[in-house]
Amino acid sequence: RGWHLWGCSLCWQVLAYNRLTYETVGQHLIITVIPAPRGEPPFQGEFLVGNRNVEELLPAAAQDVFLQATAGVWEQEDLQVINITSALDRGGRVPLPIEGHKEGVYVSVGSRGPFSGCLTSAASAQSHFLCSLGQQPLASCYDTFAPRFSIRWCNLTLLQVWPSPTGPGPMWGSGVLEEGGDFQPPTEVPPQDLLPGFLVTLLVPLAVAALLCLLLGHLMCCRREGV
Repeated sequence: RGWHLWGCSLCWQVLAYNRLTYETVGQHLIITVIPAPRGEPPFQGEFLVGNRNVEELLPAAAQDVFLQATAGVWEQEDLQVINITSALDRGGRVPLPIEGHKEGVYVSVGSRGPFSGCLTSAASAQSHFLCSLGQQPLASCYDTFAPRFSIRWCNLTLLQVWPSPTGPGPMWGSGVLEEGGDFQPPTEVPPQDLLPGFLVTLLVPLAVAALLCLLLGHLMCCRREGV
């Protein structure tokens, strides 16, 4: 209880500190990333859960409960959690040390089925306009997240990912130079005349300095009282 986690994909080390005692522990892990057999889900939605901390949604049981609530508004069954990010990592403010105040969690969920009309209306331009006026966004369905999860519907983001075409890979040769394929070095670059640039770089500052000296001498010697 009260642990905050962050990871480093380069050093493969997970550090944690206790929010109450500030005790810090570390553990090295070997993480193997395996791509999904069917590829990345084409339909992805990101929800901001305002009444949770990131460590509360990391257990698999909590994610299953969240997916069940998401299925009620998405109307799809093949949902999966893609990413879980703390709102503090997205520019959110540190909550006040008051009971019940949470940092907030962004949860990305993917599916191969299209978005429901409820999600589409909640993420529409008209809904964002109502949010900018401080009003409630459009919601045409029953909120199955409540009361366990408090969703900030004004922060709902829907994304449709299209598979990128994969081109042919590089053609590897034998590594042996063919006969008659002698290396031809590039042609020599013609010499350039650098004297004009050198003179401009040297003479222009000297001319400006001389003019400043003359102006300063005129002001100090010829503009004195009685002269």
